[in-house]
Amino acid sequence: MKRFFANLTSKWKLLILPALLKWGLWGVAAVALLDSSSIPVPMDAILGVYVWNDKRHFWLYCLMASVGSAIGGLVPYGIGRAGGELFLLKRVNRARFDELRTRFEKQEFLAVMIPSMLPPPTPWKVFVFAAGVFEMRVAPYMLAVCAGRFVRWMVLSALVLKLGPGAVDLVAHHALKAMLVVGVLALVAFAWWWMKIRRRKPPASSALGEVFPENGGKDPER
Repeated sequence: MKRFFANLTSKWKLLILPALLKWGLWGVAAVALLDSSSIPVPMDAILGVYVWNDKRHFWLYCLMASVGSAIGGLVPYGIGRAGGELFLLKRVNRARFDELRTRFEKQEFLAVMIPSMLPPPTPWKVFVFAAGVFEMRVAPYMLAVCAGRFVRWMVLSALVLKLGPGAVDLVAHHALKAMLVVGVLALVAFAWWWMKIRRRKPPASSALGEVFPENGGKDPER
């Protein structure tokens, strides 16, 4: 069985991958889909080459790769949704499992988006699998993965455009620092967005005052 998968991987790298790379935007989406669903590939390096060779459309490559990654992630997500709790417990201990459950109960969107933003060796598929186990809806899951991947690869593209293709190795060699920086930026962005939403929301008393101005903001039926 191991030899079968080894042969499959070697054929993928020698035959299928070069063919997909010729498809341009659709190729990068297909590679991202396969990377997220089954066969791991150096996605950052592949995307970096695309961006460097076609600088004008760098954001389109990031977008297509993000969509492909979200679609491919439906495979581990679907396995988890079908009843993968026992399988997840084999990969993580009970304390880690309970921590994941709490994270998804409090803020499931960020529980998927933030790992999607982080570079390897982040165990991304564990969080995607957990999203299925804890029954996160498909639409928010897809949006969270797309948003996280898009931010990650836009940052990578900016580094590639500034420093050249060698920026991919720079990120790989400083993965922990990159993870911390992206994580902090994500938290800051979410805090700013949350505060902006809170400021826009009017107090309940003022909302009642607009509906019942003649009663001083009180419901006349009470």
